[in-house]
Amino acid sequence: MAAEKDKAKKTKRPSAQKRNIQSEKNRLRNRSYRSSVLTAVRAFESSLSKKESAESVKTKLNDIYSLMDRGVKKGIYKPNKAARTKARLSSRLA
Repeated sequence: MAAEKDKAKKTKRPSAQKRNIQSEKNRLRNRSYRSSVLTAVRAFESSLSKKESAESVKTKLNDIYSLMDRGVKKGIYKPNKAARTKARLSSRLA
């Protein structure tokens, strides 16, 4: 049964079809990552509106920074988009 699955996966396909499959996988991966970043941003904004302690807000902001930087490294975000987002969020904290 496993051999049948391997044979089905390893069929020869045109490069355009292969590229479509790759881009669909990347699209789903990027979408999931962007969703996690937006969730972190929403958590940060809710903690600001609830007026939580400065320490917890700062840790949430640092989490967003690391997620955005990792997204730039992976090619999900452009560098300027990440810098702009980080600057806007840090100005909301101040």
